[in-house]
Order: sequence, then structure tokens, then C-alpha cells
Amino acid sequence: MTKLTLLTGQTLSFDAQPGLSAPQGAARFDSAGGVLIRDGLVAATGPASELRKAHPEASEIAYGEGLILPGFVDAHAHYPQTAMIASWGKRLIDWLNSYTFPEEMRFADPAYAADIAGRYLDLLLAHGTTTVCSFCTVHPQSVDAYFEAAKARGMRVLGGKTCMDRNAPDGLLDDPKRAYDDSRALLNRWHGVHRLSYVITPRFSPTSTPEQLSALGALWAENPDCLMQTHLSEQTDEIDWVKELFPQARDYLDTYEAHGLLGTNGLYGHAIHLEPRERARLAEVGAALVHCPTSNTFIGSGLFDMAGLAAEGQRIGLATDTGGGSDFSMLRTMCAAYEVAQLRGQALHPSYLLWLATAGSAEALRQGNRIGRLAPGMEADICVLDLASTPAIAQRSRRANDIWEAVFPTIMMGDDRAIRDVWVGGTRVEPSAAQSSGQLFG
Repeated sequence: MTKLTLLTGQTLSFDAQPGLSAPQGAARFDSAGGVLIRDGLVAATGPASELRKAHPEASEIAYGEGLILPGFVDAHAHYPQTAMIASWGKRLIDWLNSYTFPEEMRFADPAYAADIAGRYLDLLLAHGTTTVCSFCTVHPQSVDAYFEAAKARGMRVLGGKTCMDRNAPDGLLDDPKRAYDDSRALLNRWHGVHRLSYVITPRFSPTSTPEQLSALGALWAENPDCLMQTHLSEQTDEIDWVKELFPQARDYLDTYEAHGLLGTNGLYGHAIHLEPRERARLAEVGAALVHCPTSNTFIGSGLFDMAGLAAEGQRIGLATDTGGGSDFSMLRTMCAAYEVAQLRGQALHPSYLLWLATAGSAEALRQGNRIGRLAPGMEADICVLDLASTPAIAQRSRRANDIWEAVFPTIMMGDDRAIRDVWVGGTRVEPSAAQSSGQLFG
């Protein structure tokens, strides 16, 4: 007989995108709700009393005042930068040369890649993140390590080989043919296997020649169901560099568009300093922009225009951007997104922040039909929050008049202590193990 598991507690999910300043009926909250899990999927949601009555055979796990959410979705990260997170004091280009590239050189060693991949995914699970889209390194073994680690943990992840053929150390460079051939082989090996998706990955225009960008554009045209991820308009000095390298381009986005790297399944990280034409074209094709607020403040990149871009109908996801981002936590990322928006005169509602970290990022990754919501048929990736995880948070949440006042202190002050439980594909994992031993799975 199929095993049924019933999670009970406070439940929260989204049927639609909330407004920036109010839920506007998009959220489904039940203070005594339940989520029924069968065969790795959400079988039913609703009042706990009704689910108990309808399914007396289900094993119940009662979370009381715990808030049951979809697992967090991180739409842009660099797992190879795990060990060098929070490296001091550089602008983007200097930071890449001083910290990122030397660390990524180490991923030529398959054992090192496997160690970091496992460590990284365990850290994500400890922080309630069940899906991530990551850049790997130029080394194919870094992709294999990442997907093998995710497969072992049953996680739905996306990622790809980072392609560069200029303006980086020799040990991190390939060429247009190798970028195409390696990416194609990895795509054929991993795309659609278990819960894994391959993403075509030029790092950004300054580290790829036009020939390499065209080769990857051709690969994308041959595999249009794949996503393509890169960086766009992160810092002003980066944009100036792009203008020097591509003098014929109309703007930064044009360096991708001219080579077949602009499309509906495109993911463009940062997108802070966009010109009007770029904004119009991104909205026209339905591409996704990924907001990386802790990275943008840590490296001093600028302030993402959440309100303006959302008003244009842009598709927006949220991400840690580890290790330019200074935390593995999507709670901390939501906090930073709130603070960045405040500096632009917009107070983002807790519902919008939680939507960004769950359904919004899932939709940005074209996974919204699988993850990011608590609804029948969705994959049972679930995070349970303790809304009183520290004395400071507890004393504030006790004054709450509604769920939004109750959860907002955790968004602003929460960390891995707020993660009470995590479920991946309907299987319960133990996030506390990652904190104590460095790994979740034996």
C-alpha cells in the first residue's frame, strides 16, 4: 500500500503573484492546515481536520505553530565559490581575479569538485533551499560532481559548465569548439535525468569572444527547451568594459542578442543598470531577470529596480549569488531585497518576498509547474519555518496580528536556526546535520 504522510501546522502558498505592497488575494494561508504527501508529490492540501478525516491511514507529523512553505528556490548561484564566500573588499573585476578564478582553478581536481558540491548542497538544505540553478566551472568534472551530488540527495537542480575563452587564467579557458562540444556532451548526459536540468552557461560577454557566444547560441537553438544563464549589467565599470570589447553593440544586451543568446528561456543575473532598449527587449521576449541583493550590496554593484521592472511585467527571480552573495540563506536574501527596495523608496510586502523565494524563482527557472507551490501534483519539496527561532524573533512575532506580521521578523532576522524541517521529493532530511557535521547524507 502506498504510504501517505500528512504534515500539519500553519500552511502558506501562492496561487498567483502578489502585489509588491499587499497580497491581493494571491496567498493561501491556513493556521491549521495540512499537506498530504504521496509518492514524492503533494497529493492534497487543506484544513488539517479534513485531511485527517479523509486519510486516517496517513502518518501525521505535527508542526504546531511551524509554518509549512514550499522549499526555497535559488535562481542564480556559483557553487564553486562556496569555500571563498565573504572574501573581503573588491569590486567585481578585481574580485574575480583575486578570489574567484584562483578558486575555480581547483575544480580541475574531481575529488575537490565532489567535496565542494556535496558541502554546498548540504548548506543549502540546512537553510531550507531545495532547488538551485548554479554556474559550475569550465571543467566538465565540476558539472558531473554537481549533478551527482544533487542526484544523491534527490534534489531538483539546474546548472552548466561555465564557458570562457578570454580574459581569464589559461587554466579556466576553453575555445568556441570545446565550449560547444563539452556543453553538448554534458547536456546529453544530464538534461532531464532524474530531477536535473542542464543550463547553457556563458559566464558573461567580457570572458567570451563573439565566436564562443555564437557557438553557444547555436547550441541553444538546437536545444531550445534548455535554459541559458549569464550575467548582465551588474556594475558600471563592467558595462564600460563591455563597450570597449564590443564597440559595434548597441548595448550590453545586444552582445548576447547578436549571437543568439536572448530568448524566453534566458536567465540574466543582476540586471541593475539596464538601458531602456534592454528593458523593452527583455520584457518583449519574456526572459527572466534574477535579483541578487546580497551580492549587489556586498560587491557594491547598485540597487535593482524591483518596482520599475515589476511594473513593466518583467519575470523576476531571487538568488543568493553565492559566493559574491554573502550568505547561503534565502531568508537573508529576502531581507536584503527588502532593504535594497527601501533604498529605492519601495517597501516590499512579506508576501512578495516569500513569493520571490518560492514560486517566483520557480517560474523564472521555468519550473513553476513542478515546484514552488503547495498544490496537488507539485513535487513535495517543503521547508518548515520556526517563527520563534531566537528570543529576538520570538518576542516580536508574539505581537503579530496576522501571518505577515508573524513571518516578517523571521525574514529580517532569521537564519538556519529558523529552518525546522526540510522535505525533498517527499523525503524528510535533517538540516541540523549539516550544521554539526558538514553533511546531511551519509
